[in-house]
Amino acid sequence: MKYFIVEDDLNIVKILSKIIYDRELGEVVGYSLDGASALKEILNLRPDIVLVDLFIPQKDGISLVKEIMKNEENISFIMISQVSSKDMISKAYENGVEFYIQKPINAVEIQNVIGSVKDKILNKRKLNQIKNLFSLQNTSPKKITKSDYERNLKYVLQKIGVMGEAGTADIIAVIKFLIESNAKLSDFTIKSICKRFSYNPKTMEQRIRRTALKGMINLAHLGIEDNMNDTFLEYSSGLYNFREIKIEMDYIRGKGKERGKVSIRKFIDGLMYYSKN
Repeated sequence: MKYFIVEDDLNIVKILSKIIYDRELGEVVGYSLDGASALKEILNLRPDIVLVDLFIPQKDGISLVKEIMKNEENISFIMISQVSSKDMISKAYENGVEFYIQKPINAVEIQNVIGSVKDKILNKRKLNQIKNLFSLQNTSPKKITKSDYERNLKYVLQKIGVMGEAGTADIIAVIKFLIESNAKLSDFTIKSICKRFSYNPKTMEQRIRRTALKGMINLAHLGIEDNMNDTFLEYSSGLYNFREIKIEMDYIRGKGKERGKVSIRKFIDGLMYYSKN
């Protein structure tokens, strides 16, 4: 792995570099003390992972991440900052940051987070290699079958612990309708879809919401136990708004009074994506 560090404190640049080399995580190909010069260097060097501070001179960390991602999608970002604001952390995740680490720097946490991001990058590369291999062998892409997407869908519902919930059958019916009719969720309201399957669409919608909420609660508990867990990392942002997951985690820990909210649209859209892929 090749790393680039964006940090206006040279001592922290040295500390991060030492952690990367001492723990044999890869090579630091460069660093910058401000956002403007970092943009040029990163696009030129194309590192695998960028460690970036939130508040840096000339261009803040989030703006830097957004600009780079417009031109280069294969770079992963880890943000390191003293800021603990939930809104700022949520904004960082929404704009493409893989992980947010709060200062002061902890070597073990840095190693664990980098290890997780590194694994995701390597897995993505392996997957792309397999896809390329199959595309060479067969120029006609395999059409996903009914059994394929149903199996994928049930796998995801099982992973988030809701296969036994009352709304599971409703969710499967909605996904099947959208996929088999080649329709987009944006073309409907949740109520209008539920009307196709129930004389009481409001009750059906409530069952789906309760099931989605149960999945979020399960993921929040999983994240509290192990925030590097693959299931938590994949589905907490794939099916839900990560900020709402964090709010639910704080509620469970007793650190907040509000509970996380579920967007049924995002939940169903996410399930459709996983069903097809």
